[in-house]
Amino acid sequence: MLFRYQGYISAALVLGGVDSTGPHLNSIYPHGSTDSLPYVTMGSGSLAAMAVFEDRYKENMELEEAKQLVRDAIAAGIFNDLGSGSNVDISVITKDKVDYIRPFDEANLKGKRQGSYKYKKGTTAVLTETVKKLDFEVTGTEVKAEPMET
Repeated sequence: MLFRYQGYISAALVLGGVDSTGPHLNSIYPHGSTDSLPYVTMGSGSLAAMAVFEDRYKENMELEEAKQLVRDAIAAGIFNDLGSGSNVDISVITKDKVDYIRPFDEANLKGKRQGSYKYKKGTTAVLTETVKKLDFEVTGTEVKAEPMET
């Protein structure tokens, strides 16, 4: 499927898991390369998140300390990138189970509207008004549905 779309569709993935040799964390880039590292970040807020990991990551962290580190890294991405959302969701993967903690935190709470933002007609003065008639021709169009490949 990726070949068929010739690069116009892609996925950047963070893949984690545990096997007989221990825990693994990998990043898979849209062009196909992979990394296997102790911590990875991807997406539009990844540079800010990576800075947090580079500063505070250490081997053999306690679970709660690691959760807080991941939370802080995601929050750094949220606050330093407008496209990164506002919720912090994490997954804890062990050899016995996977815990999806959603939401773990809401880093960027939306404010409450303090008043009405509707304005009465005439609030903004109209300085000039020009109405221009446009000539156009309506032509027939046909929209056909095509089945999606799965």
